[in-house]
Amino acid sequence: MADFIAWVLVLAIAAYACAGGTDYGAGFWDLLAGGAERGKRPRWLIDHAMAPVWEANNVWLIFVLVIMWTGFPTMFQAVFSAMWLPLALAAVGLVLRGAGFALRKPTRRLAQQRIYGAVFAISSLLTPFFLGAVLGGIASGRVKPGTIASADAWANGTSVLVGLLAIAATAFLGAVFLCSDALRFGADDLVNYFRARAMTAFAAVVVLALIALPVTHDDARYVWDGLTGGLGLLLIILAAACGLATVLLLWRRSYGGSRYTSVASVALVVGAWGCAQRPYLLPTSLTVTEAAGAAHTLRWLVIVTGIAIVLVGPALVLLYRLDTMGELEELTDADTRAAGAPGDNL
Repeated sequence: MADFIAWVLVLAIAAYACAGGTDYGAGFWDLLAGGAERGKRPRWLIDHAMAPVWEANNVWLIFVLVIMWTGFPTMFQAVFSAMWLPLALAAVGLVLRGAGFALRKPTRRLAQQRIYGAVFAISSLLTPFFLGAVLGGIASGRVKPGTIASADAWANGTSVLVGLLAIAATAFLGAVFLCSDALRFGADDLVNYFRARAMTAFAAVVVLALIALPVTHDDARYVWDGLTGGLGLLLIILAAACGLATVLLLWRRSYGGSRYTSVASVALVVGAWGCAQRPYLLPTSLTVTEAAGAAHTLRWLVIVTGIAIVLVGPALVLLYRLDTMGELEELTDADTRAAGAPGDNL
């Protein structure tokens, strides 16, 4: 049961990396869209594309946390003790990001729109970085039961590179999805705009991955060995193939198919990381068996997880499907009765 729950945890992390990562990537491009006039069209598309699903995507993060503290309490304690600062910064960014996105659209004053937009965009950059830094610290073996919080646990070469890779990967996902969204919303001028950015983000991912090779070899040797052999290597090769397929599909302007291959590339990398750490949750100090909770707790967790998959899974799949098909429309200001006050346009 412990191994089953561990793989469910990996799948949940992959789901959040893909679903939530797409939203973070949209925020990244929001940050780089330019001034109020120049960035008006890209930000309009980002608002319309994210609105129906951005809150639902956080379900995967909640799922990850519940599995961690219920199924693997020893791991949860070790990670949150050693990494409390980057996790706290990621949590603050998550809250501010949602607040900035929710408050920007109904606001009529340009100055306030800029403030809320900046909060949303900067948080979309910082949150994936700190989450990636935490994963890098875990992969490098710096987190063990009883580890005292320190800057070295997350401010090291592996953590910084994984954090930057997280930003680049989310930017890649966001741009790929926005290409298709631009086509769906009839914004033909933005299709090529985000197409070029998707290819640039993929190039950044490749460069960072090449830089990470020697760093990971020296600093996270156990994970390196897992990624360069066996199932981990196979998944990395498949991830690279999916990434190249995404670029090819974008080049040929097949935007619908590029969504699936881009998601597959990121999900396969997360899966490869999970395979590389076997049988450890915290390399090389805490195995899955050692970290597992009581047997009866795991049994109930398996039951509850199965129920959640049956009840929530189809609803999320339907939500994503309807959004992809363009069947979902966000509420307008008239719907929410968000009338502007006198002088709001000043």
